Amino acid sequence: MNQYVNNRFSSLYRATIGADFLVKEIKLENKQVIVQIWDTAGTERFQSLGAALYRGSDCCLLVFDLTSATSFKAVDMWKKEFLIQAKPSDPQHFPFVLVGNKTDLDSREVYSRVVQEWCQNNNAQYFEVSAKEAVNVNEAFIAAVKMSLKYWDQHKEEEEKKTADYIQLGSDKHPDKFKEACSC
Repeated sequence: MNQYVNNRFSSLYRATIGADFLVKEIKLENKQVIVQIWDTAGTERFQSLGAALYRGSDCCLLVFDLTSATSFKAVDMWKKEFLIQAKPSDPQHFPFVLVGNKTDLDSREVYSRVVQEWCQNNNAQYFEVSAKEAVNVNEAFIAAVKMSLKYWDQHKEEEEKKTADYIQLGSDKHPDKFKEACSC
């Protein structure tokens, strides 16, 4: 995320506490697009934040460590958890990008064949990247943005209903008397 937005990589490990958030404005297919990127913590103790953070998402990047088979095994759980909490209008076609990070390291435990099979079964695009060396990072995010725009165009009415920023309050006897807008 930091490599994509700020063109920087830090080898100093800093655990995400809850979520990190970055924004990048890009021009894609003659459209100005503001990309909001939420990096959620990869630990179970922060899963309760998922509903608030995932709702309204237009795409999900699932990132795993190519040098850790355990990391890849957790991808199924994270995808399921995302779909439960995000509640997209069309979960079967919701866009996922699977990102295998750390191609710069030699101690690989997860191989492309296994990942490609997972992607075919889960309707996801796959990118192998090195955040450290800035390899394929932009490509993964641009694919996610393109998939988001396509999904949004196909499902905008359903998604707008779910992510409305106001609710109508009313009374059966005097429906117009009690209407208010609430930005929740």
